[in-house]
Amino acid sequence: MAKVKEPPTLSYTREQLLHWYRQMLAVRRMEEKAAQLYTQQKIRGFLHLYIGQEATGMGIEAAIRREDYVITGYREHGNAYFRGIPMRAIMAELMGKETGISRGKGGSMHMFSREHRFLGGHGIVGAQIGIGTGVAFAIKYREEDLICVTMFGDGAARQGMLHESFNMAMLWRLPVVYVCENNQYAMGTSVSRSSNVTDIYRLACAYDMPAEQVDGMNIFTVYEAVRRAADHARSGKGPYFLEILTYRYRGHSMSDPAKYRTREEVEAYKERDPIAHLQSYLYTHHLATEEDFNTIEEEVAAEVADAVAFAEASPFPAPEQLYEDVYVQPDYPFLREW
Repeated sequence: MAKVKEPPTLSYTREQLLHWYRQMLAVRRMEEKAAQLYTQQKIRGFLHLYIGQEATGMGIEAAIRREDYVITGYREHGNAYFRGIPMRAIMAELMGKETGISRGKGGSMHMFSREHRFLGGHGIVGAQIGIGTGVAFAIKYREEDLICVTMFGDGAARQGMLHESFNMAMLWRLPVVYVCENNQYAMGTSVSRSSNVTDIYRLACAYDMPAEQVDGMNIFTVYEAVRRAADHARSGKGPYFLEILTYRYRGHSMSDPAKYRTREEVEAYKERDPIAHLQSYLYTHHLATEEDFNTIEEEVAAEVADAVAFAEASPFPAPEQLYEDVYVQPDYPFLREW
């Protein structure tokens, strides 16, 4: 087990921490199985795995409300699960099946659920930054007690959309929490090779936006930082920017051999593994036993096996469904005759 560092400053219950552990482990095992299914050609197209970044997604979800909105990029399987989307629907979507959360038409990169307030999965780098800002504008316009968590990677932080959105969000004090999941590499290009400012959270200084850098390998630091940011945005004070320093153990996608980094670098990050960190905390504080961990592992394995069996047994979308779900007809009187 990993050594426990940076003890939490807030109080946590045993049930709360075991839930976090189980959810993070479920995402890890789901992603590992997805990688296996990809090599078996049961999952086609692109596949971007979340392995190593689980503390970010879980920390965000734990710190906000279910009715809040979350929008992110295309490395989103874990975020979808943390939002409450069943693993069956996620796995079926990965396999392109009709029972998937996007009816088999989105695949790995474009998962969406209005019911779960999960607005995607977006394949265009940085596009979700503007969309998330627009969602926050709608929240403020409707005077709702909600926020929109808008997630993106370190590569997307180089897009012009970020600066336009930051300016607008601060100007109108929009209830948005921007989260940069800095996993150190934009595809194969390190932050130091693509940006003069390597501390990405400092980009917010130009707009007088509060911002901080967070250890993303530690569930406690992520949760506490997101909670502060969410309270700030929800109170009407405007946006907040978090740069969460995390790491992906696999390549950018399944087609990436990740030869641009050393084995030693990857192993150093694995020594700080977020799931092992939480497991160690639970064990050393006598909040869980080996039996508890074994039970959770068995439950997660059963859930993954069930999701795979469900997806494999599900049908592919029928050809006539190709033109469905492309447009939504707005319910405006002057458009009804169309």
